[in-house]
Amino acid sequence: MVEELAETQSIPRIEAKFRKPTLQDGQSLWRMARDSQVLDLNSSYSYLLWSRDFAETSMMATVDGEPAGFITGYMRPDEPGTLMVWQVAVDHEFRGRKLAAEMLDRLAGQVQAERVETTITADNEASIRLFAGFASRRGAPIEREPLFTAELYPDGHNTEYLYRIGPLT
Repeated sequence: MVEELAETQSIPRIEAKFRKPTLQDGQSLWRMARDSQVLDLNSSYSYLLWSRDFAETSMMATVDGEPAGFITGYMRPDEPGTLMVWQVAVDHEFRGRKLAAEMLDRLAGQVQAERVETTITADNEASIRLFAGFASRRGAPIEREPLFTAELYPDGHNTEYLYRIGPLT
């Protein structure tokens, strides 16, 4: 594990461009979610819908014009100022280069989030590191509590823990 982290940290950063996802990106979002092998894969329809209805609160990263990563999120209707991050994915070719962290930093700034929320299963170490790092960079407290417990799911899904980060500085 330590060797893996050291290897990840030695890979140079990449020059990416960041923008809102478009309808044409929906299939790339679906593919990256599928290929991640850790995200819950939703229907291709849902990624198209997300790219249309939640583009303002989501982020697409490209490298040399090719899809490299995405974040889907929305502003909580009952908590203005709170960005709920639904999914984060980075294409395998671009992992380990801080692309997810840069997308998260940019998206939170773009939507002027006062707080960020996400849910993470206990075994998703990469996501836990991503959001803990985000909180650290912002000097923000982070809270964790069970939100969607295993018994709520009809399909044996693990408990999703709610991570609340903020207020952001």
